[in-house]
Amino acid sequence: MFKALAHGLLLGFGLLATAGPAAATANRHANTLRATLDNGLHVVIIHDALAPVVTTQITYLAGSYQAPQSYPGTAHALEHMLFRGSKGLSAAQLDKMSGKMGGVVNAFTTNDATQYYFVTPASYLDVLLRIEATRMRGALLTDKNWALEKGAIEQEVSRNISDPGFLAFQQAQRILYADTGYAENPLGTRPSFDRTTASVLRRFYDNWYVPGNAIFVIVGDIDPQVTLTKIKQLFGPIAARPVPTRAPITLQPVKPQTIRMATPAATGSVQFLYRMPGMASEDYAAAQILMDVLNNARSPLAELAAEGKVLSADAQTLPFSHGGIGVVEVGFPKDGNARQARLHLEQIITDLLENGISPELVEAAKRAELAQFEFAKNSAATLASTWSQVLAWRGLDSPAQAAQQIGAVDTAAVERLAREHLKPDQRVTVVLTPSAKGKRPPQSTGFGGTESFTGDDTLDVPLPTWASQVLAKLKLPHWTLDPVQMKLANGIKLIVQPKSVSQTVTVVGHIDHSAGLQEPRGQEGVGRVLAALFDYGTTTLDRDAFHKALDDIAARVTSGTEFSLAVPSQNFERGLQLLADNELRPALPQQAFTVQRDTLARTLAGELQSPRYRMIRALKQALLPSGDPGLREATPSTVGKLTLQDVQNHFTATYRPDLTTLVVVGDITPEQAKLTIEKYFGDWQAHGSKPEVVPPRVPLNPPGYALVPNPYASQNQVLMGQMLDLDLNNPDRYALQLGNDVLGGSGFASRLMADIRVRHGYAYSVGSVMDFDRSRSIFYVQYGSDPDKVARVDALVRRNIDVLRTQPVEADELDNARQYEIRSIPLGVSSVERIARSLLAWSWHGEPLDQPMVAVKHYLTLTPQQVRAAFEKYVKPQHLTQVVQGPAPPGH
Repeated sequence: MFKALAHGLLLGFGLLATAGPAAATANRHANTLRATLDNGLHVVIIHDALAPVVTTQITYLAGSYQAPQSYPGTAHALEHMLFRGSKGLSAAQLDKMSGKMGGVVNAFTTNDATQYYFVTPASYLDVLLRIEATRMRGALLTDKNWALEKGAIEQEVSRNISDPGFLAFQQAQRILYADTGYAENPLGTRPSFDRTTASVLRRFYDNWYVPGNAIFVIVGDIDPQVTLTKIKQLFGPIAARPVPTRAPITLQPVKPQTIRMATPAATGSVQFLYRMPGMASEDYAAAQILMDVLNNARSPLAELAAEGKVLSADAQTLPFSHGGIGVVEVGFPKDGNARQARLHLEQIITDLLENGISPELVEAAKRAELAQFEFAKNSAATLASTWSQVLAWRGLDSPAQAAQQIGAVDTAAVERLAREHLKPDQRVTVVLTPSAKGKRPPQSTGFGGTESFTGDDTLDVPLPTWASQVLAKLKLPHWTLDPVQMKLANGIKLIVQPKSVSQTVTVVGHIDHSAGLQEPRGQEGVGRVLAALFDYGTTTLDRDAFHKALDDIAARVTSGTEFSLAVPSQNFERGLQLLADNELRPALPQQAFTVQRDTLARTLAGELQSPRYRMIRALKQALLPSGDPGLREATPSTVGKLTLQDVQNHFTATYRPDLTTLVVVGDITPEQAKLTIEKYFGDWQAHGSKPEVVPPRVPLNPPGYALVPNPYASQNQVLMGQMLDLDLNNPDRYALQLGNDVLGGSGFASRLMADIRVRHGYAYSVGSVMDFDRSRSIFYVQYGSDPDKVARVDALVRRNIDVLRTQPVEADELDNARQYEIRSIPLGVSSVERIARSLLAWSWHGEPLDQPMVAVKHYLTLTPQQVRAAFEKYVKPQHLTQVVQGPAPPGH
């Protein structure tokens, strides 16, 4: 629930380690170059050769903590405005070049800092450096642009305040950090944005967006020394400026309080919220270990859920730099006993404070945390984020120093921290109770949105010379994968891709299946019960012993029809043995079955009534014919009638080696992988004939409309969709994909974003998707908007679709889409996890293992007329069905 808020990080408060003016050091961190320019800009450059991509992350140590009083959303508003144009770089140019690079571009604002990041092919590093140098001191910040962007940012606020969980957390945060810069969420509020002007944003920008208050991390397949030279040329001339003094944090005593709210969610929760040490604190590492111990599968908290006393259990810290919020929570069912759930949670905390913490669980948590530093090397973006966090938000010298702090934690430190921070008289309790009755939050109407085309942002703008020259010529991407394919005697498809960027191995697997086709009538939900039972160990290791064995080797395992293993390479064989034991020989104990059957039944009682479920259900019912296997659903009744024998039978029928694909990526050879997998998976045999797992094709759906009431929502969530009369083997998919990129699939560079967000401010985000599968494909548009603007957005969506069906796309737009698809190919396989997941998906879908390069051949030859013809043939606006969740729009 609170994971979206977990970016609440920190600022350095003068703790940044520097190398001195204009100094550069190639220190003990391999392939790493560090420097501090004369103007104070801190730079870290790391060569990473996993994929031909680069990640840039520039972090300004300015978040909502630094916002002027009564303007809590200033940092967030400024983040938005840096995408609205700078001197020599318009918003339309930035959007266009971002799309042409095939990259990922975004930003986020926290209580303590704001980060802007790109991930693109490495050949466009020069463009990224120029963009960030331009934005550091050249932001336009005009009243006209703010008037346009305010509508979009208020739609973002509207979306968040529709969630009672967000509102409860916001209220708890104000209690825990009253009268400090941490009292307000960085999102901001409508009243604060109504007061905000361009001059307010300019003052904040001038005060905090200066070289000495920024940290620039670049990771990728680049030359560090050449990159540093370019950074000095572009950023060096920017004048140094003093940074305002940061207000000290003075905490007030906390009076224990309980916040009670109703929620439209499927299940309820009881949450204990505590102040915790900040990320710049010497106690932060101990706080990490404390929460890891609470979250461990063998902890008393986790056992509450395993024993069926609560539906779920979780613990996490949402950190700031000089504070944080620890959240320990349990879930209970709709119409369940919130008081009993609270008593269970109180007992866990009381026992911990009175009896201490298991030293063995502390050591397990430390092993897991330390392993994550090695796994971070498996992605340039993750490695960059690790460095950004420790430098900008934790104020440390390097990830190595953070690892040292973890290594120094002992049980006594964790117990001391728990006694200091988990006090019952210093906590805020939140109780969220599921209810169909709710009310819209205050100040939730009339958010943003202009009435006319007041912007001059178009996508057919010429790019600056320094960008156009680099992006003009489309080069085919360098394909970096060369997997080895094998088929074992029992039918398992094995794919191995060696990668030596870290001393880890990642395994992912898929058992081809279809719940709608394979679950017996009257046993809907049997697969979900089975999936929950893998947590209870194997026929040779009970639940506690199984999870201890994983902890001993710092391995992460998931089991089921989608299964995985992430493990340090020296522990690969033991990790694979545990994965195979769990996947092939799950314990399936009777008591655990009863717990998980009842847990799912109680969960479904709320889930089937939740607006989110009902929205997806309404869309399925509109798209699929009556009686289709895709419309089968688990209910409390079907689940409640299940027996353990039903689960065992489903396991035997569904889990088959001849329907299994297994991919291994990492620090391993194909020979070693094959030998080890044959050792532990080789005896697995299928029984009976192979089942049908691909659902039948369906006809084009009729038009439809459904309103799913959500009395809690201030904003409508809208889906517009239709079935497509083709599958992924039809080459017309490529023309549809390019057309969809033009329409709404390429982010800010798309027509829908330009029309609906940039020009009108009617929605915070809007996008379209083409989802191609083996027998069924779907096209849909999704957006969120105020009820009184849904009709306007709907009209704009339909108008843009109609134009694509009746008019060939502009040559420049097609080039942009073509470049977006082709140049984004390296990003799709830019991490070990992405490589593994991509190879797995291509294989079980029956596609070649170089599918992106197959697509390239089509993208290069498609014409504007072919794209138009594909849209005319397959996209039928008169068949679009619309599902709206939230308040009823006017006229409905």
